[in-house]
Amino acid sequence: MSDKNEGFKVITDNRQARYLYEILETYEVGIQLTGTEVKSIRAGKVNLKDGYALIRNGEAWLINAHISPYTSSGQYFNHEPRRTRKLLLHRQEIRKLIGKVEQQGLTLVPLKMYFKGGWVKLSIGLGKGKKVHDKREDIKRREDQRDIQRAMKSY
Repeated sequence: MSDKNEGFKVITDNRQARYLYEILETYEVGIQLTGTEVKSIRAGKVNLKDGYALIRNGEAWLINAHISPYTSSGQYFNHEPRRTRKLLLHRQEIRKLIGKVEQQGLTLVPLKMYFKGGWVKLSIGLGKGKKVHDKREDIKRREDQRDIQRAMKSY
């Protein structure tokens, strides 16, 4: 019982998403998984790098996220690595996301996957794609911060 209340355990983090997109809002969503997928996630064999989320027919779906097949089970009981998985959101949240994605041209990007109280949760971000000059500005800003920290450390 105590292992369910230990809090967060981050499984994987999509660091490239924050580089490619300007994240405006984040949402915590559940994800519908099979048993072998959960076992593989516990082993840390997940890649969200190419994944994205879509809203079709009033339901949210995670597409192209790779969860490796579980090695200790037979081939018959295993899952497809890149299958489409349903995201679990409240209806009001889905309606809000539909409006922002369709009207403003934003994208739903998976940011991180983690365990919260024994359940697998996914953090998705509502993002706007960055242009090349925005990426360069971010790199420049980060390098300036590093230089400032180095200068402060020497004094």
